[in-house]
Amino acid sequence: MDVKEIKSLEAFEKEIKEGITLIHFSAPWYAPCHLQETIIQQLADLFKGKVSIKKMNIDENNDVALNLGIHSIPTSIIFKNGNEIERFVGLQSKDTLSTPLIKLLG
Repeated sequence: MDVKEIKSLEAFEKEIKEGITLIHFSAPWYAPCHLQETIIQQLADLFKGKVSIKKMNIDENNDVALNLGIHSIPTSIIFKNGNEIERFVGLQSKDTLSTPLIKLLG
């Protein structure tokens, strides 16, 4: 299952509103973002049906990136019911990203 891309501010706001969501903010031209996407895909498979995992291109949605204060990519942010829970800047391991998700799921 491919990680779906969020394409607008409205879709972003709807996506994070309820439940646990991890959003991977990236740009297609930056190699570390491609490396992170492999891990994000693994997480999507691992947490299927429990956590919503999406991606967002900051070049096409820089209003969202600016609003969230994203200055470096890749950045992955975990939201719960619309609130930012944890933020990871730079390339992260599968364990680093999955640990807080497991805790949130209880």
